[in-house]
Amino acid sequence: MKRMRRRKAGLTLIEVLLVLAILVILGAIVGVNVINAQKRANIDAAKAQINSLEGLVQQYTLDVGSQPTSDQGLAALMAAPGDLRNPAKWRGPYSNREIPADPWGNPYQYEAQGETAKIWSFGPDRQNGTADDITN
Repeated sequence: MKRMRRRKAGLTLIEVLLVLAILVILGAIVGVNVINAQKRANIDAAKAQINSLEGLVQQYTLDVGSQPTSDQGLAALMAAPGDLRNPAKWRGPYSNREIPADPWGNPYQYEAQGETAKIWSFGPDRQNGTADDITN
């Protein structure tokens, strides 16, 4: 009569390794998606802040009669520039909070361009003039 071997309850090494491999693959997929979502959120936040700053510059322009110069920059929104022709027209500060840094910790850049103003962030690479710069 043949002896029947009883298999002990439990998992084989192959089964454990297979489960671990599946968990590693799932973790990698989730990790990549979380990182991409954070990048998109930072870009969206920078765009929203730039739009807000643009509105503050427009309010300044309505009050003073001209937009801040490139030298005055966004600081003109928080304190009256010393070289204003008519300081009585300045009705700031134009924000209840300090001008924020971009989501990557850099100050927003400002340049007066004739009748318009350019406000931008260096973006995720923190380098000016690259494809990932975010501007109004």
